[in-house]
Amino acid sequence: MTARVGVITFPGSLDDRDAARAVRLADAEPVPLWHAATDLSEVDAVILPGGFSYGDYLRAGAIARFAPLMERLADAARGGMPVLGICNGFQVLCESHLLPGALTRNASLHFVCRAQRLRIENAKTDWTRAYEEGQEVVIPVKNIDGCFIADPETLEELESSGRVVARYVDVNPNGSLNDIAGICNEAGNVVGLMPHPEHAVESLTGPSSEGLGFFVSVVQRMVSA
Repeated sequence: MTARVGVITFPGSLDDRDAARAVRLADAEPVPLWHAATDLSEVDAVILPGGFSYGDYLRAGAIARFAPLMERLADAARGGMPVLGICNGFQVLCESHLLPGALTRNASLHFVCRAQRLRIENAKTDWTRAYEEGQEVVIPVKNIDGCFIADPETLEELESSGRVVARYVDVNPNGSLNDIAGICNEAGNVVGLMPHPEHAVESLTGPSSEGLGFFVSVVQRMVSA
């Protein structure tokens, strides 16, 4: 049976079609999910894509967390459903308290768009099992509110428990504490990633095809479940 991966569209989402394309390249079926929906029964995993949900009014992700589908998604995530938040999706997951910390304005106060080298720190999550721990990949970043922050106790807990999923290498593009580019929850089924793996699934259209592993990983997880 083909894995079905839901891709949520909020008003202001920009990368939902790119995420759906990445899902297809990973041999899964993308399922469009409108933010006002209330049913997740037809999908095996969910992606919250990048963009500017609700125009980033108040702050990035702050309004999207109240979308009707997010209440269902929170319950599903706590029940083990794989969930990936990319860029704005990462912000929504933090605002929804499915992941700790927050994403704030870049240290430079400027929008950053560049090919970025990352190191995969945790290759055991539902979204990173196709990688090797310590593997370096090149994936684009494009954000203005990409600076990950957390209080010292939370930061220490993330580091000591292996919940830092990916880290910036060579250059920290936004000032994130400890060069953190992505984190996960305790179970490893919910991952937030600031860079955009969906823009690195083919060498023709991105700096590499090394982002495809995030989508292949969740398909592998569902096949082996």
